[in-house]
Amino acid sequence: MAEAMTVRYENRRTGQSWPVDTPLWRAPDDLGPVELSPGPGIQPQDIASSDCSLWRYAQAIRTAKTISLGEGWTPLVAAEWQGQPVSFKCEHMMPTGSYKDRGISVLMNELAARGVGSILEDSSGNAGSSMAAYATAAGIKCEIYAPASAPEGKLLQIQAMGAKLHRIPGPRQATTNAVMAAIDTSFYASHAWQPFYLDGMKTLAFELWEQSGFALPDAIVTPAGQGANILGLAIGFAELITCGQIAKMPRLYAVQAAACAPLAAAFADTPTPNIEPTIADGITSAQPVRSGMIIDAVRQSGGQVITVSEAEISAALRTLLSQGCYVEPTTAAGAAGLTKLLADQVIRPGEKTVLILTGHGLKAGQSIAAAIAG
Repeated sequence: MAEAMTVRYENRRTGQSWPVDTPLWRAPDDLGPVELSPGPGIQPQDIASSDCSLWRYAQAIRTAKTISLGEGWTPLVAAEWQGQPVSFKCEHMMPTGSYKDRGISVLMNELAARGVGSILEDSSGNAGSSMAAYATAAGIKCEIYAPASAPEGKLLQIQAMGAKLHRIPGPRQATTNAVMAAIDTSFYASHAWQPFYLDGMKTLAFELWEQSGFALPDAIVTPAGQGANILGLAIGFAELITCGQIAKMPRLYAVQAAACAPLAAAFADTPTPNIEPTIADGITSAQPVRSGMIIDAVRQSGGQVITVSEAEISAALRTLLSQGCYVEPTTAAGAAGLTKLLADQVIRPGEKTVLILTGHGLKAGQSIAAAIAG
C-alpha cells in the first residue's frame, strides 16, 4: 500500500479535507461527494507480477488487501468489430460476473480495516451482487436496495450471498430514495459515492497500460451509467501521467442508452430527456453523482458521450453472442456505441481500440432471450 498515511478525503468544491480514519460517504460541509487525495501512480518495477489480480498494483492502492476473490487482471482479447481489429477487455469474467468487483474489492477492504460492521447499498443489480459477495467474505452485514424489476439472476445472486434484499417497486430513482430514507440505520457504502471504490476502478487503466506492453490504445469505449469506468480510467491515467509513465490518456467514449441518457444531455448541454425503460438495465442512472467529473474526463481526453437506441443495443448483443461473448445487454450498449463511432469515423481505421465488456450474460437470461427473439 503506497503512502497510506498521507491519503485524505477531499472536497474539491470547497477545499476542505478530512482524514480517512473515519469512513465518509459524503462531505460534511456541503453534503456533496468526496474524492481521495491524488495517488502516486505506479512504475513497472513496482508491479507485483506474480499476483494475477488487481492487487499486483498494491503500491498504488490506498488500502491494504486482507480479502480477495481474485478480482482484476482480466483478459484483453484480440477481436474484430465492423471489420476493424479491436480488443475486448473481459471485465465480465470477474468473480461475481461484472466489472464492479474491481472497485468493490478495494472499498470493502478499506471498510473492513476501519471496523465498519454493517452497510447499505442501492444498486440496479451488479454492484449489489458484488457488494454482497465481498461483504460476506469480509464478515460485514449487508443490506441491498434494488429495483424490483432488476434481472432475477442478479437479485438471486444478492440473496445467495447472504445479503438482505429490499425489492423496491418503480423506477431506479425510487430505489435510491428508499435507501436514503434508511441511511441512519447503517453505513451507506454506495459505489456511486465512495471514493475508495474509484481507487479500485483506476486499476483498469493500469491493466490496459501493462497488457498493451506499457503503451496505450488510442480509444476506449464503455457503457456508462454512474460512469465508474470513465472515472477510474481518468484517475488511473492521470496518475500514470504524474509519475512520468505516459504523456497523455487515450480518448474515452461513454455510451448511454437513449432511453436514459443524462450524461449525453450534459455533454451536449441540452435538457435531460424523459427517462424510459431500457434493456440496458445496468446503466439506468437518472442522476449520476459525479456527472460533472465524468463530462470533464471525457472532454479532456478528446472523447465523446453518445447514445444508442434499444434496437441498436439488441443488434449489437446478437453480434457479440455470435462471436462467443455471452454478455448482458448493458455491455451491448457499449458495443452499439462502437458501431456508431466506427461508422462515423470518429474512431478511424487502424486506431487501437478497446471495448470494455462489463457484465456476464448469466445475470440476464430473460433480457437476452428477448433480444434474440427480436
